[in-house]
Amino acid sequence: QVQLVESGGGLVQAGDSLRLSCAASGRTFSNYAMGWFRQAPGKEREFVAGINWSGGSTSYADSVKGRFAISRDNAKNTVYLQMNSLKPEDTAVYYCARARTVSVIGTPSLYDYWGQGTQVTVSS
Repeated sequence: QVQLVESGGGLVQAGDSLRLSCAASGRTFSNYAMGWFRQAPGKEREFVAGINWSGGSTSYADSVKGRFAISRDNAKNTVYLQMNSLKPEDTAVYYCARARTVSVIGTPSLYDYWGQGTQVTVSS
């Protein structure tokens, strides 16, 4: 069984930065791509960023390109999301998830393990 635990969310002002972390249990963390998703009230869950098994390939939603950066440390079984220049529209619950593949994918149904989520609120 894989467990994912997110941390680092909070209340910030527009223009501030936050770094989310996702710690994974299990010995096969490095065998899979990882992703960050978010869900705002009344909206569907959307892909934010993904990273392949080695960290050598990443992908971002257009809305966060140039502001967010995903990374991973396979030795620590942890994936990160550095969020800069935050905007009120970034307000959402952020989830990390493990993909079923080694390559980056953006489709939520292709992720098999999810964390409980961490709230990010950006005030204007």
